[in-house]
Amino acid sequence: MAGQGPIDQSPSAITDEDFSSGGTAIRIASVAALGGLLFGYDSAVINGAVDSIQEDFGIGNAELGFAVASALLGAAAGAMSAGRIADRIGRISVMKIAAIFFLVSAIGTALAPNVTLVVIFRIVGGIGVGIASVIAPAYIAETSPPRIRGRLGSLQQLAIVSGIFLSFAVNWVLQHIAGGPNKELWFGLDAWRWMFLAMALPAILYGALAFTIPESPRYLVASHKIPEARRVLTMLLGEKNLEITISRIQETLEREDKPSWRDLRKPTGGLYGIVWVGLGLSIFQQFVGINVIFYYSNVLWQAVGFDADQSAIYTVITSVVNVATTLIAIALIDKIGRKPLLLIGSSGMAVTLVTMSIIFANATVVDGKPNLPGASGVIALIAANLFVVAFGMSWGPVVWVLLGEMFPNRIRAAALGLAAAGQWAANWLITVTFPGLRDHLGLAYGFYGLCAILSGLFVWKWVMETKGVSLEDMHAELMHEEKPARA
Repeated sequence: MAGQGPIDQSPSAITDEDFSSGGTAIRIASVAALGGLLFGYDSAVINGAVDSIQEDFGIGNAELGFAVASALLGAAAGAMSAGRIADRIGRISVMKIAAIFFLVSAIGTALAPNVTLVVIFRIVGGIGVGIASVIAPAYIAETSPPRIRGRLGSLQQLAIVSGIFLSFAVNWVLQHIAGGPNKELWFGLDAWRWMFLAMALPAILYGALAFTIPESPRYLVASHKIPEARRVLTMLLGEKNLEITISRIQETLEREDKPSWRDLRKPTGGLYGIVWVGLGLSIFQQFVGINVIFYYSNVLWQAVGFDADQSAIYTVITSVVNVATTLIAIALIDKIGRKPLLLIGSSGMAVTLVTMSIIFANATVVDGKPNLPGASGVIALIAANLFVVAFGMSWGPVVWVLLGEMFPNRIRAAALGLAAAGQWAANWLITVTFPGLRDHLGLAYGFYGLCAILSGLFVWKWVMETKGVSLEDMHAELMHEEKPARA
């Protein structure tokens, strides 16, 4: 249990009370993870509307590229601000704000009469994505018992990949009913507009369910609402060692001033090492090129000989693979730990990406597009899907779990916000640079493969195992970095 010191966490020590409190933790973590579902849907829904937006508004490739990437700019801004706001008004209030951003974006983008408003409302949706990317892992970590915290934290990634799959599926169904994404569907609106409007339903559900879950006990203690924190902790963890838990939370939150970005800096200057580790995890998660597979997978499928419709179907299949492999991570993360999963994932990604790099470097170019006939095409397809498997069972979910739990209570929200903003910036960089590399896919996948290798070395050297460790024990790492200043 959080903050209870060396209590036996073996299965034999788990009581009926544990099962009851664990069920409550699962329920509230699932509600928080709905933000991840909207995160995934909003990030991927644009894929089905790209050509229609360009055709309807008569814009060039540069304007279209900015419209597609605009949500990422909003996501970075939302992530940077979410942690600070959550420290001031609470985790639940921030979830409700995110739901409003998603709802406004869904309706606004669907009804936008020009591309300028499409960009504005995509940025609004991106802010919601950025907020959700911070608040869900922080809240889940702060309300989960250590023995199942990894599995519950992985629900965030499961929700994200499920949202991506849902957007692909909804896009396909709507354009199939209408006869094309730019064909009129219902009430005079084209199918591509309904793709965005469909997000309004989960946004409303997310906002409504946010009223049914309790505030984070760590935030309540920080706000000096001890009786309410005691009630929530009893609901989540049972009554055993309750006062010890509250005392340990108070110790790790002791401060004379209000939370600020300055908390991320050591007394001797510079960011705490744990903050740099969080940034490194976030950047490597994107630099291995996972979003290239999802945003531009049609390039790979068409290189093997599939047409556009077949490529769209196989993209959906790839997203299903991603969902399935996330379930593997959920099953393993609290058994074998975070660090081993990351190392296994880095190894698998390195092998598959280097394989793809070699194949595309030797591909013939026909009409400006790579051509992979025979065995080379089959190997590339297998490698691409195995890459998704390696990422989906490791770096996809585990990074979100670590970002939610690795930071001490005192700096969690701010550090997670900075790390998530770094992740969105890295995502944007990879997304906007890939189109220019489509004529040099061997080089592109070679770079992603190098990043996969470096990600493994980074984890081996710098990442601490957090399996079964209480959030209050993370504070010891921070104090260790401060010792030289106090000597």
